[in-house]
Amino acid sequence: MAGGLPGKVVSFYFVPLDPVYYVKDGPELAGHVPVRSEIQGRNSLEEVAIAGVGQSHFSRKCGMTIKELSFVAFKEAMDGLAIGKEDIDSLIICSSLYDRQRSAENPITEYLGLNPKPTFLIENACAASSSGLRVAWALIKSGLYKIVAVVGVERMSGQTSAEAAEMMGRAYDVTWESSFGLTMPAGYAMYAQAHMARYGTTQRQLGLVRVKNSYYSTQNPKAVYQKVLTLEEILESPPVVSPLKRFDCCANADGASCMILARGDIARRIAKIPIWVAGLGAASDSGMNRRQSLTSLTCARTAAEEAYAMAGIGPGDIDVAEVHDCFTIAEIMAYEDLSFARPGEGPRLIEEKETYLGGRIPVNLDGGLLSKGHPIGATGGSQIRTVVKQLRGDGDGIQVKDAEIGLAHNIGGIGHYANVTILRR
Repeated sequence: MAGGLPGKVVSFYFVPLDPVYYVKDGPELAGHVPVRSEIQGRNSLEEVAIAGVGQSHFSRKCGMTIKELSFVAFKEAMDGLAIGKEDIDSLIICSSLYDRQRSAENPITEYLGLNPKPTFLIENACAASSSGLRVAWALIKSGLYKIVAVVGVERMSGQTSAEAAEMMGRAYDVTWESSFGLTMPAGYAMYAQAHMARYGTTQRQLGLVRVKNSYYSTQNPKAVYQKVLTLEEILESPPVVSPLKRFDCCANADGASCMILARGDIARRIAKIPIWVAGLGAASDSGMNRRQSLTSLTCARTAAEEAYAMAGIGPGDIDVAEVHDCFTIAEIMAYEDLSFARPGEGPRLIEEKETYLGGRIPVNLDGGLLSKGHPIGATGGSQIRTVVKQLRGDGDGIQVKDAEIGLAHNIGGIGHYANVTILRR
Protein backbone atom coordinates (compact mmCIF):
# COMPACT_ATOMS: atom_id res chain seq x y z
CA MET A 1 0.00 0.00 0.00
CA ALA A 2 1.24 3.50 -0.82
CA GLY A 3 2.76 5.38 2.11
CA GLY A 4 4.84 2.54 3.55
CA LEU A 5 8.56 1.93 3.44
CA PRO A 6 9.88 0.99 -0.01
CA GLY A 7 9.96 -2.69 -0.80
CA LYS A 8 8.01 -3.77 2.26
CA VAL A 9 4.51 -5.17 2.76
CA VAL A 10 2.73 -2.72 5.01
CA SER A 11 -0.50 -2.36 6.90
CA PHE A 12 -1.65 0.25 9.34
CA TYR A 13 -3.76 0.63 12.42
CA PHE A 14 -6.09 3.40 13.40
CA VAL A 15 -5.49 6.24 15.79
CA PRO A 16 -7.71 9.31 15.79
CA LEU A 17 -7.31 11.63 12.80
CA ASP A 18 -3.84 10.45 11.72
CA PRO A 19 -3.14 6.76 10.91
CA VAL A 20 0.19 5.40 12.16
CA TYR A 21 1.93 2.80 10.03
CA TYR A 22 3.93 -0.26 10.94
CA VAL A 23 5.80 -2.76 8.78
CA LYS A 24 5.23 -6.49 8.92
CA ASP A 25 8.47 -8.47 8.98
CA GLY A 26 10.44 -5.24 9.06
CA PRO A 27 11.93 -2.77 11.53
CA GLU A 28 9.71 -1.65 14.40
CA LEU A 29 8.29 1.85 14.28
CA ALA A 30 7.07 4.10 17.05
CA GLY A 31 3.50 3.24 18.00
CA HIS A 32 3.90 -0.35 16.81
CA VAL A 33 1.13 -2.76 17.78
CA PRO A 34 1.38 -6.57 17.70
CA VAL A 35 0.94 -8.26 14.36
CA ARG A 36 -0.65 -11.66 13.86
CA SER A 37 2.39 -13.73 14.83
CA GLU A 38 2.55 -11.96 18.18
CA ILE A 39 -1.03 -12.73 19.22
CA GLN A 40 -0.98 -16.43 18.46
CA GLY A 41 -1.65 -18.35 21.64
CA ARG A 42 -2.58 -15.26 23.63
CA ASN A 43 -5.07 -16.31 26.33
CA SER A 44 -5.83 -13.12 28.24
CA LEU A 45 -8.92 -12.30 26.16
CA GLU A 46 -10.27 -15.80 25.74
CA GLU A 47 -12.72 -15.70 28.64
CA VAL A 48 -15.81 -15.26 26.44
CA ALA A 49 -16.58 -17.02 23.16
CA ILE A 50 -19.39 -17.32 20.65
CA ALA A 51 -20.48 -20.94 20.77
CA GLY A 52 -23.38 -20.84 18.32
CA VAL A 53 -24.90 -18.56 15.67
CA GLY A 54 -28.13 -18.66 13.73
CA GLN A 55 -30.27 -16.67 11.34
CA SER A 56 -33.67 -16.87 9.72
CA HIS A 57 -34.16 -16.28 6.02
CA PHE A 58 -34.36 -12.52 5.41
CA SER A 59 -37.40 -11.57 3.34
CA ARG A 60 -39.58 -8.65 2.38
CA LYS A 61 -42.66 -10.36 3.76
CA CYS A 62 -42.02 -13.39 5.92
CA GLY A 63 -45.57 -14.39 6.91
CA MET A 64 -44.30 -15.20 10.42
CA THR A 65 -44.58 -13.62 13.85
CA ILE A 66 -41.54 -12.20 15.63
CA LYS A 67 -41.76 -15.23 17.96
CA GLU A 68 -41.49 -17.63 15.03
CA LEU A 69 -38.67 -15.66 13.42
CA SER A 70 -36.76 -15.72 16.71
CA PHE A 71 -37.25 -19.47 17.05
CA VAL A 72 -35.78 -20.16 13.61
CA ALA A 73 -32.60 -18.23 14.45
CA PHE A 74 -32.40 -19.66 17.98
CA LYS A 75 -32.76 -23.23 16.74
CA GLU A 76 -29.91 -22.85 14.25
CA ALA A 77 -27.68 -21.29 16.90
CA MET A 78 -28.34 -24.18 19.30
CA ASP A 79 -27.87 -26.93 16.71
CA GLY A 80 -24.75 -28.94 17.44
CA LEU A 81 -24.14 -27.45 20.89
CA ALA A 82 -23.80 -29.83 23.83
CA ILE A 83 -26.38 -27.94 25.88
CA GLY A 84 -30.13 -27.64 26.17
CA LYS A 85 -32.23 -24.51 26.48
CA GLU A 86 -32.35 -25.04 30.24
CA ASP A 87 -28.60 -24.27 30.36
CA ILE A 88 -29.07 -20.70 29.10
CA ASP A 89 -28.89 -18.21 31.97
CA SER A 90 -30.41 -15.16 30.28
CA LEU A 91 -31.95 -13.97 27.01
CA ILE A 92 -31.29 -10.55 25.48
CA ILE A 93 -33.77 -9.38 22.83
CA CYS A 94 -32.50 -6.72 20.40
CA SER A 95 -35.09 -4.86 18.34
CA SER A 96 -36.59 -1.51 17.40
CA LEU A 97 -39.98 -3.26 17.42
CA TYR A 98 -41.48 -2.10 14.15
CA ASP A 99 -43.96 -4.88 14.80
CA ARG A 100 -47.23 -4.11 16.58
CA GLN A 101 -46.04 -6.21 19.51
CA ARG A 102 -44.56 -4.02 22.23
CA SER A 103 -42.34 -5.38 25.03
CA ALA A 104 -41.53 -8.44 22.97
CA GLU A 105 -39.20 -9.96 25.56
CA ASN A 106 -41.87 -11.96 27.35
CA PRO A 107 -43.66 -13.55 24.37
CA ILE A 108 -40.35 -14.45 22.71
CA THR A 109 -38.87 -15.87 25.92
CA GLU A 110 -41.98 -17.97 26.46
CA TYR A 111 -42.02 -19.18 22.85
CA LEU A 112 -38.37 -20.26 23.12
CA GLY A 113 -39.14 -22.13 26.34
CA LEU A 114 -36.73 -20.05 28.42
CA ASN A 115 -39.00 -18.94 31.26
CA PRO A 116 -38.27 -18.22 34.11
CA LYS A 117 -34.82 -17.06 32.98
CA PRO A 118 -34.33 -13.27 33.03
CA THR A 119 -34.82 -11.36 29.81
CA PHE A 120 -34.63 -7.74 28.70
CA LEU A 121 -34.68 -5.56 25.57
CA ILE A 122 -31.89 -3.58 23.92
CA GLU A 123 -32.88 -0.88 21.42
CA ASN A 124 -29.99 0.88 19.72
CA ALA A 125 -31.41 1.43 16.24
CA CYS A 126 -29.56 -0.61 13.60
CA ALA A 127 -26.74 -1.37 16.06
CA ALA A 128 -29.01 -3.23 18.49
CA SER A 129 -27.80 -6.82 18.24
CA SER A 130 -24.08 -5.98 18.21
CA SER A 131 -24.86 -3.95 21.33
CA GLY A 132 -26.54 -7.08 22.68
CA LEU A 133 -23.33 -9.04 22.13
CA ARG A 134 -21.39 -6.38 24.02
CA VAL A 135 -23.79 -6.56 26.97
CA ALA A 136 -23.76 -10.37 26.97
CA TRP A 137 -19.95 -10.33 26.99
CA ALA A 138 -19.98 -7.98 29.99
CA LEU A 139 -22.54 -10.09 31.87
CA ILE A 140 -20.42 -13.20 31.40
CA LYS A 141 -17.17 -11.40 32.23
CA SER A 142 -18.76 -10.09 35.43
CA GLY A 143 -19.50 -13.64 36.58
CA LEU A 144 -23.25 -13.03 36.76
CA TYR A 145 -24.03 -15.53 33.98
CA LYS A 146 -22.21 -18.35 32.20
CA ILE A 147 -24.27 -18.67 29.00
CA VAL A 148 -26.30 -15.88 27.39
CA ALA A 149 -28.45 -15.96 24.24
CA VAL A 150 -28.75 -12.78 22.13
CA VAL A 151 -31.65 -12.64 19.68
CA GLY A 152 -32.03 -9.78 17.22
CA VAL A 153 -35.38 -9.60 15.48
CA GLU A 154 -37.42 -7.26 13.31
CA ARG A 155 -40.65 -7.68 11.41
CA MET A 156 -41.05 -4.65 9.19
CA SER A 157 -43.61 -5.93 6.70
CA GLY A 158 -46.49 -5.12 9.03
CA GLN A 159 -46.09 -1.44 8.14
CA THR A 160 -46.26 0.46 4.90
CA SER A 161 -43.04 1.97 3.59
CA ALA A 162 -44.25 5.41 4.65
CA GLU A 163 -45.03 4.20 8.18
CA ALA A 164 -41.65 2.47 8.49
CA ALA A 165 -39.83 5.57 7.20
CA GLU A 166 -41.68 7.78 9.70
CA MET A 167 -40.82 5.47 12.59
CA MET A 168 -37.21 5.20 11.41
CA GLY A 169 -37.02 8.99 11.39
CA ARG A 170 -37.79 9.00 15.09
CA ALA A 171 -34.53 7.11 15.67
CA TYR A 172 -32.79 10.48 15.54
CA ASP A 173 -33.63 13.83 17.16
CA VAL A 174 -37.30 14.63 16.55
CA THR A 175 -36.70 18.26 17.56
CA TRP A 176 -33.81 19.17 15.29
CA GLU A 177 -33.44 16.38 12.74
CA SER A 178 -36.42 14.31 11.58
CA SER A 179 -38.91 17.15 12.12
CA PHE A 180 -36.99 19.16 9.54
CA GLY A 181 -37.21 16.38 6.96
CA LEU A 182 -34.03 14.42 7.65
CA THR A 183 -34.38 10.80 6.57
CA MET A 184 -31.91 7.93 6.43
CA PRO A 185 -31.40 8.23 2.61
CA ALA A 186 -31.07 12.02 2.88
CA GLY A 187 -28.42 11.73 5.58
CA TYR A 188 -26.31 9.29 3.61
CA ALA A 189 -26.83 11.35 0.45
CA MET A 190 -25.16 14.24 2.29
CA TYR A 191 -22.24 11.93 3.11
CA ALA A 192 -22.02 10.90 -0.54
CA GLN A 193 -22.10 14.51 -1.77
CA ALA A 194 -19.41 15.51 0.73
CA HIS A 195 -17.18 12.57 -0.23
CA MET A 196 -17.58 13.37 -3.92
CA ALA A 197 -16.81 17.04 -3.37
CA ARG A 198 -13.74 16.43 -1.25
CA TYR A 199 -12.22 13.34 -2.86
CA GLY A 200 -13.72 13.11 -6.33
CA THR A 201 -15.65 9.91 -5.60
CA THR A 202 -17.98 9.00 -8.48
CA GLN A 203 -21.39 7.41 -8.86
CA ARG A 204 -19.70 4.63 -10.81
CA GLN A 205 -17.57 3.80 -7.78
CA LEU A 206 -20.66 3.75 -5.57
CA GLY A 207 -22.32 1.42 -8.06
CA LEU A 208 -19.38 -0.99 -7.97
CA VAL A 209 -20.10 -1.64 -4.29
CA ARG A 210 -23.60 -2.85 -5.16
CA VAL A 211 -22.27 -4.93 -8.07
CA LYS A 212 -20.02 -6.81 -5.63
CA ASN A 213 -22.62 -7.27 -2.94
CA SER A 214 -25.33 -8.37 -5.34
CA TYR A 215 -22.99 -11.06 -6.66
CA TYR A 216 -22.27 -12.47 -3.20
CA SER A 217 -25.92 -12.39 -2.18
CA THR A 218 -26.65 -14.95 -4.89
CA GLN A 219 -24.35 -17.32 -2.97
CA ASN A 220 -26.28 -16.70 0.27
CA PRO A 221 -29.52 -18.72 0.46
CA LYS A 222 -30.80 -16.54 3.33
CA ALA A 223 -30.46 -13.24 1.46
CA VAL A 224 -33.47 -11.23 0.26
CA TYR A 225 -32.12 -10.63 -3.22
CA GLN A 226 -30.82 -13.44 -5.42
CA LYS A 227 -29.98 -11.48 -8.55
CA VAL A 228 -26.68 -10.12 -9.81
CA LEU A 229 -27.02 -6.46 -10.76
CA THR A 230 -24.95 -4.94 -13.52
CA LEU A 231 -23.30 -1.56 -13.16
CA GLU A 232 -25.56 -0.23 -15.90
CA GLU A 233 -28.71 -1.35 -14.06
CA ILE A 234 -27.51 0.35 -10.89
CA LEU A 235 -26.57 3.62 -12.55
CA GLU A 236 -29.84 3.73 -14.51
CA SER A 237 -32.06 2.99 -11.51
CA PRO A 238 -34.41 5.79 -10.38
CA PRO A 239 -33.06 8.53 -8.11
CA VAL A 240 -33.90 8.51 -4.40
CA VAL A 241 -31.91 11.43 -2.99
CA SER A 242 -29.10 12.79 -5.16
CA PRO A 243 -26.63 11.25 -5.75
CA LEU A 244 -28.13 8.02 -4.37
CA LYS A 245 -30.25 5.88 -6.66
CA ARG A 246 -32.57 3.00 -5.83
CA PHE A 247 -29.85 0.36 -6.02
CA ASP A 248 -27.52 2.44 -3.85
CA CYS A 249 -29.94 1.81 -0.98
CA CYS A 250 -30.58 -1.28 1.11
CA ALA A 251 -34.07 -2.66 1.64
CA ASN A 252 -35.78 -3.20 4.97
CA ALA A 253 -36.64 -6.81 5.70
CA ASP A 254 -38.14 -9.27 8.14
CA GLY A 255 -35.64 -11.48 9.91
CA ALA A 256 -33.94 -12.69 13.07
CA SER A 257 -30.43 -13.59 14.19
CA CYS A 258 -29.10 -15.34 17.28
CA MET A 259 -25.77 -15.66 19.06
CA ILE A 260 -25.01 -17.96 22.00
CA LEU A 261 -22.16 -16.62 24.14
CA ALA A 262 -20.45 -18.64 26.85
CA ARG A 263 -17.66 -18.44 29.36
CA GLY A 264 -14.46 -19.75 27.79
CA ASP A 265 -14.15 -23.04 29.64
CA ILE A 266 -17.79 -23.84 28.93
CA ALA A 267 -17.54 -22.79 25.28
CA ARG A 268 -14.70 -25.25 24.77
CA ARG A 269 -16.88 -28.07 26.10
CA ILE A 270 -20.11 -27.29 24.28
CA ALA A 271 -18.93 -26.09 20.84
CA LYS A 272 -16.76 -27.84 18.27
CA ILE A 273 -15.12 -24.56 17.22
CA PRO A 274 -15.72 -21.69 19.65
CA ILE A 275 -14.94 -18.27 18.23
CA TRP A 276 -13.34 -15.86 20.68
CA VAL A 277 -14.36 -12.26 21.31
CA ALA A 278 -11.00 -10.54 20.91
CA GLY A 279 -11.91 -6.86 20.73
CA LEU A 280 -14.92 -4.64 21.34
CA GLY A 281 -15.32 -0.97 20.51
CA ALA A 282 -18.36 1.28 20.81
CA ALA A 283 -19.03 5.00 20.45
CA SER A 284 -21.73 7.57 19.75
CA ASP A 285 -21.93 10.90 17.94
CA SER A 286 -24.00 14.07 17.99
CA GLY A 287 -26.84 14.97 15.68
CA MET A 288 -25.79 15.70 12.11
CA ASN A 289 -26.01 19.47 12.62
CA ARG A 290 -23.01 19.27 14.97
CA ARG A 291 -20.89 16.78 13.05
CA GLN A 292 -17.23 17.67 12.56
CA SER A 293 -17.10 15.73 9.29
CA LEU A 294 -19.50 14.48 6.64
CA THR A 295 -16.93 12.27 4.93
CA SER A 296 -16.33 10.01 7.94
CA LEU A 297 -18.26 8.62 10.91
CA THR A 298 -16.37 9.72 14.00
CA CYS A 299 -18.14 7.12 16.14
CA ALA A 300 -17.00 4.34 13.80
CA ARG A 301 -13.40 5.55 13.88
CA THR A 302 -13.47 5.70 17.69
CA ALA A 303 -15.06 2.26 17.99
CA ALA A 304 -12.46 0.83 15.60
CA GLU A 305 -9.64 2.34 17.61
CA GLU A 306 -10.99 0.74 20.81
CA ALA A 307 -11.52 -2.66 19.22
CA TYR A 308 -8.08 -2.79 17.60
CA ALA A 309 -6.45 -1.74 20.87
CA MET A 310 -8.33 -4.35 22.90
CA ALA A 311 -7.50 -7.10 20.41
CA GLY A 312 -3.88 -5.96 20.15
CA ILE A 313 -3.91 -5.95 16.35
CA GLY A 314 -4.13 -3.60 13.39
CA PRO A 315 -6.33 -3.47 10.28
CA GLY A 316 -3.76 -5.39 8.28
CA ASP A 317 -4.42 -8.42 10.48
CA ILE A 318 -8.12 -8.66 9.56
CA ASP A 319 -8.84 -11.56 7.22
CA VAL A 320 -12.53 -10.91 6.60
CA ALA A 321 -14.95 -8.11 7.44
CA GLU A 322 -18.65 -7.35 7.53
CA VAL A 323 -19.46 -3.64 7.34
CA HIS A 324 -22.68 -1.69 7.63
CA ASP A 325 -23.45 -0.96 3.97
CA CYS A 326 -26.94 0.48 4.39
CA PHE A 327 -26.02 2.62 1.36
CA THR A 328 -23.19 2.20 -1.12
CA ILE A 329 -21.37 5.25 0.25
CA ALA A 330 -21.53 3.70 3.72
CA GLU A 331 -19.33 0.78 2.66
CA ILE A 332 -16.72 3.10 1.15
CA MET A 333 -16.72 5.23 4.30
CA ALA A 334 -16.33 2.06 6.38
CA TYR A 335 -13.19 1.09 4.43
CA GLU A 336 -11.68 4.39 5.51
CA ASP A 337 -13.05 4.54 9.06
CA LEU A 338 -11.68 1.06 9.75
CA SER A 339 -8.33 2.11 8.25
CA PHE A 340 -8.46 -0.44 5.45
CA ALA A 341 -7.74 2.61 3.27
CA ARG A 342 -6.57 6.17 3.79
CA PRO A 343 -9.22 8.92 3.82
CA GLY A 344 -10.43 9.40 0.25
CA GLU A 345 -8.87 6.16 -1.01
CA GLY A 346 -11.76 3.83 -0.15
CA PRO A 347 -13.04 3.89 -3.75
CA ARG A 348 -9.73 2.41 -4.92
CA LEU A 349 -10.41 -0.76 -2.92
CA ILE A 350 -13.62 -1.46 -4.78
CA GLU A 351 -12.16 -0.35 -8.14
CA GLU A 352 -9.27 -2.79 -7.71
CA LYS A 353 -11.50 -5.55 -6.31
CA GLU A 354 -9.49 -5.68 -3.10
CA THR A 355 -12.71 -6.27 -1.12
CA TYR A 356 -13.72 -9.31 -3.18
CA LEU A 357 -12.95 -12.88 -2.14
CA GLY A 358 -9.24 -13.31 -2.90
CA GLY A 359 -8.58 -9.59 -2.44
CA ARG A 360 -6.58 -7.95 0.32
CA ILE A 361 -9.58 -7.55 2.66
CA PRO A 362 -12.78 -9.40 1.64
CA VAL A 363 -15.85 -7.42 2.75
CA ASN A 364 -19.52 -8.41 2.94
CA LEU A 365 -19.27 -11.85 1.42
CA ASP A 366 -22.89 -12.53 2.40
CA GLY A 367 -24.24 -9.70 0.23
CA GLY A 368 -24.22 -7.07 2.96
CA LEU A 369 -27.24 -5.04 3.96
CA LEU A 370 -27.58 -3.87 0.36
CA SER A 371 -28.48 -7.31 -0.99
CA LYS A 372 -28.92 -9.59 2.02
CA GLY A 373 -31.50 -7.21 3.50
CA HIS A 374 -31.67 -5.07 6.63
CA PRO A 375 -34.04 -6.20 9.41
CA ILE A 376 -32.97 -3.47 11.84
CA GLY A 377 -32.58 -5.37 15.12
CA ALA A 378 -31.24 -8.54 13.49
CA THR A 379 -28.55 -7.01 11.29
CA GLY A 380 -25.62 -6.89 13.72
CA GLY A 381 -26.14 -10.51 14.75
CA SER A 382 -26.32 -11.55 11.10
CA GLN A 383 -23.02 -9.80 10.37
CA ILE A 384 -21.40 -11.58 13.32
CA ARG A 385 -22.86 -14.90 12.17
CA THR A 386 -21.17 -14.48 8.80
CA VAL A 387 -17.81 -13.68 10.41
CA VAL A 388 -18.12 -16.65 12.79
CA LYS A 389 -18.87 -19.01 9.90
CA GLN A 390 -15.86 -17.70 7.98
CA LEU A 391 -13.58 -18.23 10.96
CA ARG A 392 -14.92 -21.74 11.39
CA GLY A 393 -14.18 -22.50 7.74
CA ASP A 394 -17.89 -22.88 7.06
CA GLY A 395 -18.35 -20.21 4.42
CA ASP A 396 -20.71 -22.26 2.23
CA GLY A 397 -18.64 -21.97 -0.95
CA ILE A 398 -17.58 -18.36 -0.34
CA GLN A 399 -14.71 -19.04 2.05
CA VAL A 400 -11.69 -16.91 2.88
CA LYS A 401 -8.73 -19.27 2.98
CA ASP A 402 -7.24 -19.78 6.45
CA ALA A 403 -9.30 -16.96 7.99
CA GLU A 404 -8.29 -16.45 11.61
CA ILE A 405 -9.38 -12.92 12.52
CA GLY A 406 -12.63 -11.21 11.49
CA LEU A 407 -14.35 -7.89 12.09
CA ALA A 408 -17.97 -6.72 12.18
CA HIS A 409 -18.80 -3.00 11.86
CA ASN A 410 -22.40 -2.13 12.80
CA ILE A 411 -23.81 1.42 12.68
CA GLY A 412 -27.00 2.76 14.27
CA GLY A 413 -28.96 5.73 12.98
CA ILE A 414 -27.19 8.05 10.53
CA GLY A 415 -23.86 7.47 12.24
CA HIS A 416 -25.27 8.09 15.72
CA TYR A 417 -23.95 4.83 17.21
CA ALA A 418 -21.20 2.40 16.22
CA ASN A 419 -20.04 -1.01 17.38
CA VAL A 420 -16.91 -2.73 16.07
CA THR A 421 -16.43 -6.36 17.09
CA ILE A 422 -13.24 -8.33 16.44
CA LEU A 423 -13.40 -12.11 16.59
CA ARG A 424 -10.71 -14.73 16.26
CA ARG A 425 -10.58 -18.47 15.83
